[in-house]
Amino acid sequence: MTDMHRYTASRFVERYWQRSVCGMSSVAGRRRALPSAFPVLDLPLLPIHKHIYEANLRNSNAWCKKYTEFSEKVMEGGGERAIARHTQRNRKLLVRDRLRLLLDDEDFLELSLFAGLGLPYGDIPSAGSMTGIGRINGLWCVFVASDATVKGGTSYPITVKKNLRAQEIAIKNRLPCVYLVDSGGAFLPLQSEIFPDKNHGGRTFYNEAIMSAMKIPQVAVVCGSCTAGGAYMPTMAEEAVMVHRIGTIFLGGPPLVKAATGEEVTPEDLGGARLHAEVSGCVDHFAWEEKEAFDYTRNIISTLNFLLPEEEEETKKRNAEEEPLHSLEELLGLAPKSYNYSLDVKMVVSRLVDGSRFLEFKARYGTSLVTGFAKIHGHLVGILANDGQLSYEATLKGSHFVQLCNQRDVPLLFLQNTAPTAALTLSTKQAEMNSNHLKAQGSMMSAVASASVPKITVVIGGCHGADSYAMCGRAFDPNFLFLWPNAKVSIAPPGHIGSLFPLDGEQEGEQKKQEEELNRMLVEESSAFFSSSRMWDDGVILPQNTRKVLRDVLDIIKQQRYQLSTETLQSIPLRM
Repeated sequence: MTDMHRYTASRFVERYWQRSVCGMSSVAGRRRALPSAFPVLDLPLLPIHKHIYEANLRNSNAWCKKYTEFSEKVMEGGGERAIARHTQRNRKLLVRDRLRLLLDDEDFLELSLFAGLGLPYGDIPSAGSMTGIGRINGLWCVFVASDATVKGGTSYPITVKKNLRAQEIAIKNRLPCVYLVDSGGAFLPLQSEIFPDKNHGGRTFYNEAIMSAMKIPQVAVVCGSCTAGGAYMPTMAEEAVMVHRIGTIFLGGPPLVKAATGEEVTPEDLGGARLHAEVSGCVDHFAWEEKEAFDYTRNIISTLNFLLPEEEEETKKRNAEEEPLHSLEELLGLAPKSYNYSLDVKMVVSRLVDGSRFLEFKARYGTSLVTGFAKIHGHLVGILANDGQLSYEATLKGSHFVQLCNQRDVPLLFLQNTAPTAALTLSTKQAEMNSNHLKAQGSMMSAVASASVPKITVVIGGCHGADSYAMCGRAFDPNFLFLWPNAKVSIAPPGHIGSLFPLDGEQEGEQKKQEEELNRMLVEESSAFFSSSRMWDDGVILPQNTRKVLRDVLDIIKQQRYQLSTETLQSIPLRM
């Protein structure tokens, strides 16, 4: 067979396969899930729960008040003066007003709202960048939107970290990405934390190239300054829109040109929308105003090769969903004030899943870990929930269940509330038990790490020690990780750090003093808001909103099935 015949045959097979896949996709859209009649978990609050429930409720209300305070602080952006300068002098829209024009509605999933608060170099509200996932023409898209009212759009280390996490979510879930660029470049006094390392600023542009090669669409809207490193973001996106007069792209602005050459030049002549749309070709669409730019962007998204389910089919599915038997508001009293205030975790599960229906797996074995299948807004999930310290049997059970879900392509939901400390080794028998537990724990970690199905983690209480790794903590790369406001994230919770010290009678006084100092530190550093401000999670969510957040996340994860062409390209689109 000649090379020409081989090429023709291979093209025929490829086209036949593509037609088959498209046919399968259309048939899949008409298929229905297998019917299920999972047992109902009817677990109402009983008088015996009253004392613990009320203590938890008071604690949750205090944390929810703090959540509201921090939210209001973030919504203020850079403050009144910065907002006035942005809207009146620069005549630009605020970042949330831009999103109202871009997205179908305001029902979007915002990520890492509290990032940047209380950092050593000051408060950077929302890290100076708003990220999240919202619908554009019905399609879930990641957005990365600079907030130029915060420090003039300057990028801090936490800004870079937040933007990289948004790109990571786009890659992991194959989501189109829209960049709203209005950035003044890096904050130079902290350049050593922004520029040189692998996961610093340059990684943004590497990710853009990789996403293009993976056929993950990217669109940039230049609605402000793109100076220095910020200039690469729109030029590496597949399509770019630029707004007249307010959008500029250049490596060095007019002051730098004057200092270097003595020449005076306006921002518009140096790198304005006319120049880049008519001369350099750096942008593909010229917009007279911001509204027109977002209309262009919505039209660009409509050209993407996705085949979404019919609206009638989605509406029918939503109408068939059952609400949990008990109120979601009761989750506030089930969020543990501390580990000792934990109630039966099945009470949490029953208030999150459709119809409070739950098919438990290995119900009588390894009971400190609850595992089983349920549906959340029609999506089948495998749930793993802490109900005590992970024992040897519980970790073996967890390994088995994770592998079972991986075999069946069922997403995993981890409800994490790990025990404060591991058992002390005080005898040979205890040492043997701990060794066996260690091996089983390693087995569960391996199963979680190597599972290829989507993983979602919600920390509903404590996130401590090695058990947090087995329950898919941040280091084990879940697709999404959220915290309840009452959550504690640390190697050990406050009051339990002493268990990590070796017993030493001679230095007991000094050791006790050190313990007290560490406990004071842990009180501050273990809080959910301390964690979220440093981007150790994807955001703090209120317990009563958890079911809605899980619905959105599961919808988002599922969307990649509707992209018609996902074959990786050998090269990426290059501009002139």
